[in-house]
Amino acid sequence: MTLVHAGFGKFLRAQDITAITLPTSAPIQRMIKDAKKEKRSVNYTGGRRTKAAVFTESGQVVLVAITPEALAGRVASARQGNLQD
Repeated sequence: MTLVHAGFGKFLRAQDITAITLPTSAPIQRMIKDAKKEKRSVNYTGGRRTKAAVFTESGQVVLVAITPEALAGRVASARQGNLQD
């Protein structure tokens, strides 16, 4: 099991991440809204602005306050076996 630092002392399991997106488009905003309504969302922003939405294999939507590029780099590094925070 490889964990990826998602900010504010929160971690995600790298193997479970299926997509990392910007939360700005209307379809993604609808998906986030639906996930919140269905209690499938997790807020990892620590009160800051949401910069990325992470979709997992289990259908959860995780909102994070770091950029999608930074998180994708951490996931790629973790999947290659290097730890980075």
